[in-house]
Amino acid sequence: QVQLVESGGGLVQAGGSLRLSCAASGRTFSDVAMGWLRQAPGKERELVAGISWSGRSIYYADSVKGRFTISRDNAKNTVDLQMNSLKPEDTAVYYCAADSTPYLVQPRTTPREYAYWGQGTQVTVSS
Repeated sequence: QVQLVESGGGLVQAGGSLRLSCAASGRTFSDVAMGWLRQAPGKERELVAGISWSGRSIYYADSVKGRFTISRDNAKNTVDLQMNSLKPEDTAVYYCAADSTPYLVQPRTTPREYAYWGQGTQVTVSS
């Protein structure tokens, strides 16, 4: 239905920046909310940011608010996550994910609602 491929992960020092990109294909991409999720070893998968189908409504986890920015370009079928002021606790595998319900005004705020997700990209932040 929708295929997602992440890129842009890597190793950075604390305080540095990375930009993650997700390339999507499929008939439903432009109709659904998109999100970035992450999972660190031994921790539950966490929704970092979400963006509505239109791009007009955005959600951020409190832990990244003010540091991360999610954006999408429906014409190009991409969704990005700009990560600034990175901290060691941001270390995780980051996944691009898509909701399954079209035309929601606001992105949903729990990971279980995002039914489709990519293979992930590793982000490691050293102190």
